[in-house]
Amino acid sequence: MKFNKLLENCKIYEAGKPIELVVREYGVKQEDIIKLASNENPYGTSTKVVKKIQELAKNMFMYPDDSMYELKEALGEKFDVNSKNVIIGAGSDQIIEFLIKAKCSENSKILMAKTTFAMYEIYGRQEGCVALKTEDGMHNLEQFEALYKEHNPEMIFLCIPNNPLGECLDKEEVYKFLEKVSSETLIVVDGAYQEYAAYKDPKKRIDPKELITKFPNAVYLGTFSKAYALGGMRVGYGIGDEAIIKTLYKLRPPFNITTLSLAAAIEALKDQEFVNECIKLNFKEMKRYEEYAKKKGFSYIESYTNFITFKFENKYISSDVAQKLLERGIIVRDLKSYSVNAIRITIGREDQNTKVFKVLDEVLDELKK
Repeated sequence: MKFNKLLENCKIYEAGKPIELVVREYGVKQEDIIKLASNENPYGTSTKVVKKIQELAKNMFMYPDDSMYELKEALGEKFDVNSKNVIIGAGSDQIIEFLIKAKCSENSKILMAKTTFAMYEIYGRQEGCVALKTEDGMHNLEQFEALYKEHNPEMIFLCIPNNPLGECLDKEEVYKFLEKVSSETLIVVDGAYQEYAAYKDPKKRIDPKELITKFPNAVYLGTFSKAYALGGMRVGYGIGDEAIIKTLYKLRPPFNITTLSLAAAIEALKDQEFVNECIKLNFKEMKRYEEYAKKKGFSYIESYTNFITFKFENKYISSDVAQKLLERGIIVRDLKSYSVNAIRITIGREDQNTKVFKVLDEVLDELKK
């Protein structure tokens, strides 16, 4: 059977390994497994959200409000934008798909960092796009500018902070670069981890209203999967100029998030105290990872997210480390698929992290022999 030829060069997105796989393949008890591979919020979901979902579970036979009025109004109030500037997606990656379909066609060029969120390239290749990548893994805006001037791409993706590495550009350097970009180029600022970056360093904060006012050709992406702890609910959003958002609605399928997902996101926005506490604990625990890397003599990338990247250089092979951790019930993300000899570890709770360090000690000692 023949399929769309554009799919021949498309990679399949490699998600973090599920807990069920580790139970099945390695015989580790489910209660002993620590999953730190998908950047989920380790503190669980706000109890207020859980209570609301329990109350509304009886309504799951009903379709959601397809206008998503209440959620868009709440996001509009939070970011001081009109609800007409907001679109809701099944995760922010669905909005990435909308944006590429809206702007690109076969042989369109899209520009991104060498090591960044894989779905930019995957969705692009589904439309026949050519992916332009910087030489540096992290966001080097000089290289972005050089490639932009040479190729005049239809779209530019800036992941701020960057997943899977964790580094983050300052807002002012981002704006300085965007001033050099044509108004015909669609700019995507992916702020999936912005809540963390803004907490750690205000210079990293990208304000959606300011962004789309200064640059009407830019779209800001946010998600409820990380700081708001709704990864399993799959709710993301885009904020942009009304004309762009109106175009994206032509691609949005009806009822693209669920009744319970919609309710969860609305309630999660109300519990900012929970979000702030999770972020505070995240950076407190991250310091332990930084100290651990220094003690062991390998480097890490300063992170503005809820994960940290350990770079092994020639000391260890990342896939060996990740596999041995997996066999012991600790799931981390091997970055070998990004051609980086490193592992990415979601910052867990204090008890989880203590166990990670203990097991990682054992693994690294074993690999030295």
